[in-house]
Amino acid sequence: MSFIKSSLILGGTVLLIGAGTMYFGLINPGADEPHSDLVYSLIQTARDRAIAVRADDITVPALNDPALIKQGAGNYAAMCTGCHLAPGVEKTEMSKILYPAPPNLSKLGAPDPARAFWVIKHGIKASGMAAWGTNMKDEYIWGIVAFLKQFPTMTPEQYHEMVETSGGHSHGGGEDSPHEHGGMESMDHGDGEKADHHDEDVPDHDEHPAATSESGMHRHNDGSLHDHGAKAKVETDAVAPKAHDEEAPQEHKAI
Repeated sequence: MSFIKSSLILGGTVLLIGAGTMYFGLINPGADEPHSDLVYSLIQTARDRAIAVRADDITVPALNDPALIKQGAGNYAAMCTGCHLAPGVEKTEMSKILYPAPPNLSKLGAPDPARAFWVIKHGIKASGMAAWGTNMKDEYIWGIVAFLKQFPTMTPEQYHEMVETSGGHSHGGGEDSPHEHGGMESMDHGDGEKADHHDEDVPDHDEHPAATSESGMHRHNDGSLHDHGAKAKVETDAVAPKAHDEEAPQEHKAI
């Protein structure tokens, strides 16, 4: 009886401590401060076991089809390299700031294809890993898994050659339209980063259908001139707002 009582007291104490820790915000949620070793170990163990349980009944198809591997290479290059890198690619801006840090899949690959499939399809909460299965069919996810199986053995040259011949970003719906980046100009934001701009975003002033001078003369595309000055002055006088009394403060009403 005393054991049960002691257990209840201990359990209640732990719950109170946990509730107090959450209420007073003692755990820093910022991604720029790592978890303690104990907390990180607990989270990692819980995550790995949860993935293993859910991936246990996944049937892994044949992953040695060259066409499937090549297809996976194109999707990996378009969707994954920013976080998970590629052969010969140093850490990116995104891979440096995420916490926990995304694994370098060019070295890790997919040691367990079923678990890799589950993670790619469902993502991982509070980690930055997206649930690609929301707009990507299973066959294309298996293509990425097939590619990852080969990934650690690839040289940078082999990787780029496979991506170039893959057909690019294509996974059965939801993917972005392909863009041609060769003709883009870049703008320097001052921090070393470049922003790409399409030529079509810049308006062509020569295509404006008409031009108006300060005198009110308006030229149409057929070359004819029209004087709208008098009408414009009348309309301006009609709608011109009255000047505020500079000595009277404006009143702002609370909503």
